[in-house]
Amino acid sequence: MLRLHSYRYHRPAALADALALLAEHGPAAMVMAGGTDLMPNMKHRLFTPDHVVALKGVAELRGIEEREGELRLGAAETLAAVSRSALVRAWLPALARAAGLVAGPQLRNMGTIGGNICLDTRCTYYNQTEFWRSALGFCLKKDGTVCHVTKVGRKCVAAHSADTPPVLMTLGAVLDLASPRGTRTVPVADFFVADGVRNTVRAADEVVTSVRAPLPGPGSRAGFEKLRQRGAIDFPLLNVAVALELEGDVVASLRVVVSALGARPRFIGGLEKLAGERPDAALLEAVARRALDQAHPLENITVDTEWRRAMVPVLVRRALAQALAGPPGGPPPTG
Repeated sequence: MLRLHSYRYHRPAALADALALLAEHGPAAMVMAGGTDLMPNMKHRLFTPDHVVALKGVAELRGIEEREGELRLGAAETLAAVSRSALVRAWLPALARAAGLVAGPQLRNMGTIGGNICLDTRCTYYNQTEFWRSALGFCLKKDGTVCHVTKVGRKCVAAHSADTPPVLMTLGAVLDLASPRGTRTVPVADFFVADGVRNTVRAADEVVTSVRAPLPGPGSRAGFEKLRQRGAIDFPLLNVAVALELEGDVVASLRVVVSALGARPRFIGGLEKLAGERPDAALLEAVARRALDQAHPLENITVDTEWRRAMVPVLVRRALAQALAGPPGGPPPTG
């Protein structure tokens, strides 16, 4: 049986109180939203904070609302609430789909959109018990000095495994963060860095308070596809998110993000050259080829890397077809 270590649990009712606790306890404190990933990691002794600051009771971190040309989602909204929200399903259907494909229903009822965005990276050599890791001599991400995936270098390549960030990147969403030092806004596209040890720019005492995405125009389309070993529960082996703008019968802009292959989600480059093309089978094939050329999964997950890479163009085609077949984003029906 895996047991939790001893720690002090705090449940503040206001964001100011949560930030004060983080300021008081410094590196010894960690924030927790749903806890669906943090608690198992604590049992594995991957994290052993002296203080856990729970955020689910902070009212400022809740709510989904449309305002000033944006859709704002409180970071503590559950993934289940995001996937079922009439506003999200109407304006950002790809985000609702991504949230609805995270894990299973029990975990979606607890896990939050903010927690999913800040999800720790994963690796075969990291997400194990302390006993298992000690037998191997630990790894670069935790207590060791060697990356067992690459065998060389000083950068951890544990995989980004969250489902909602790729969609948010294609939609041009931003994150609002608060800390004892003040607030700031960071585009989701700039939130992640290529280091599996700590793959976001969020400081230890910062809290993601909300996610804001611009409301799409009438020519906007988006899609999301996920590859995993089972149809539920499992973390992704590959994520593909797409967003495109149509002007008449041609593509004005196209964005594709591929994730779960490295420490951060990545845009597929060179797609601006396809502007002005018709959204037909030839376009889907051109985008799929570009994605395949730029996708290079590492052996940080115990599934054949060549198969994961071969599935990249398959999921790109599916996500684009899904986007083109779906309705444009718009307000939910009334009455």
